[in-house]
Amino acid sequence: MKPAITCEVDPETETNHTAMPTPEPKPQGYELVRYNAMKHGILSRYTVLSHENHADYESLVNSLMDEHLPAGATEQHLIEELASIIWRKRRVLQAEGASINRSLRSLVTTDLNNPIQAAAPFEEGLSGKGAYVRSLMMRSPDRIAEDHENAQRELSSAWKAGSILRKNRPNAYEKARRALLPESRECWDDSIGVGSYQADAQSLATYIQEVLEPVLKGMEKQARYQPAIQAQTLGEGLQPHKLEQLSRYETHLDRKFERTLGMLIKLKELRSSRGP
Repeated sequence: MKPAITCEVDPETETNHTAMPTPEPKPQGYELVRYNAMKHGILSRYTVLSHENHADYESLVNSLMDEHLPAGATEQHLIEELASIIWRKRRVLQAEGASINRSLRSLVTTDLNNPIQAAAPFEEGLSGKGAYVRSLMMRSPDRIAEDHENAQRELSSAWKAGSILRKNRPNAYEKARRALLPESRECWDDSIGVGSYQADAQSLATYIQEVLEPVLKGMEKQARYQPAIQAQTLGEGLQPHKLEQLSRYETHLDRKFERTLGMLIKLKELRSSRGP
């Protein structure tokens, strides 16, 4: 009788085809809901309007989910509520900006003198005549300083020309005319023959006193007060009475955000105290 043949398997070379697979750990807590924010969210379908960017809202919700790590449907709902409040506050800021822009548009598209005069209410000669608010609002600080310097030079040249004429010396007219800067001189030349102005010393003195000096003084004051004019125009463009309702609504959203966040924190603290 032949001995029974036995097959011995070397433990080191044994294959694992008969071994049971190790079960993967089941997701816990936040892992259960982290991908459900957009698939099963109740608020998202009502919060985001058709013309708004859904991807931006999804990013906001997912960022809040990653920050607070909700462990259940209640915490997830509170986080969605936070996202909804933040999204609505974004609309408040958009509405506020749109209201300000519309008001500013109405101020700068017409030749309104009120912002210019109101910028320095006790300053005489700041009429804003011939000035457009739009052009004043577009000036940079460097351009404002340049405008003021140019206006001062023009005014000084007019005063110098007037002083030459008052001395009544020979060739006073030609000397006074040459003392004017090119822009003022051009304005005078264009006025010769208009009304009673003639190419003589008396007419030039009258023109400087009655026309040129008042205009140049106004230009100098306007350049000097340009920062105040810009601030006045922006202030009038805000129109606080129109923004009051938006401000109250924003305050309501802030309080709602604080309450919702407080509820979420308390719920997480309660769950943490109970342990796993």
